[in-house]
Amino acid sequence: MPSIAICRDALELAVRAPSVHNTQPWRWRIQPGRVDLFADFGRQVTETDPKARALLVSCGAALHHLEVAFAMLGWQAHIDRLPDPQRPDHLATVRFTPRPPSDLDIRLAAAIHLRQSDRRRYPGVPVPARDLRAVSRCASRFGAAARHVPDRMLSHLAAPMRRAAARHATDTRYLAELEQWSGCHGAPNGVPARNAPAARSSDELPVRVFADAELAEYTDEPDSAHWLVVCTPNDNELSQLGAGQATSAMLLQATYLGLATSLQSEPLGMLDLREQIRTTVLQECAFPHVMIRLGVMPHAAAPLESTPRRPVGEVID
Repeated sequence: MPSIAICRDALELAVRAPSVHNTQPWRWRIQPGRVDLFADFGRQVTETDPKARALLVSCGAALHHLEVAFAMLGWQAHIDRLPDPQRPDHLATVRFTPRPPSDLDIRLAAAIHLRQSDRRRYPGVPVPARDLRAVSRCASRFGAAARHVPDRMLSHLAAPMRRAAARHATDTRYLAELEQWSGCHGAPNGVPARNAPAARSSDELPVRVFADAELAEYTDEPDSAHWLVVCTPNDNELSQLGAGQATSAMLLQATYLGLATSLQSEPLGMLDLREQIRTTVLQECAFPHVMIRLGVMPHAAAPLESTPRRPVGEVID
């Protein structure tokens, strides 16, 4: 079985997973022959994510990051999701068998270090269709799908996003929560001020506006991002975990291909707007869990500083 030291090394990579507002809502337990993942509902952002869907998606992303990390370290992970019906916070038990890492395992683990949420506008550099297909295909292994929203349908995504932004702009409880978790300087969690751009009211699809944003845009051109909606045929905790695993797999594949990405979920925390996206964009065939912006950021763009994480010792029981 992997040693305690190997488990900690894997968790150092797992906690690099993206999470809603960088809340890092997970806890881990290392036991002989296994690692357990628990949801930390004390870190739920209730005004942003009242049903804790985004929290479970975040934990699912960390679970896939863990799988990738162990694969690079020479261990195949066998994941049992939601193993204890009496413990809704017990999200997964992971056991292992030895397996030499492949070149792909090593490349994906390297992508964990390289991946960042780039919330800036993406200039009009085309993304090859083969890359879009390669990223989208990653979702199917986890019982999810990725719906690429074509240009002719972007208005169906833009309408609920604008409505969500307008509601939040006057919601004092949401704004207080957002201020607590963004505009950060030197904090080990939350969205750093240096990693968030200012509001972009001219964009067709407005992204979430964070407090005290300091990140300069690379271009004044309209955002040319592609949009992928990660969705599942069912809408339960298992589906939300799977959507998170799928999201992680897609983000790492996109990073490996040299693409820039960021996550959006603002309208999905509102029942009516989530249903609107399900009806118009997904044609009532699936339930949306998160949206991925994907594009090309030229090498001339200023590099982003790494978003901080809590020390791994703080999230291990």
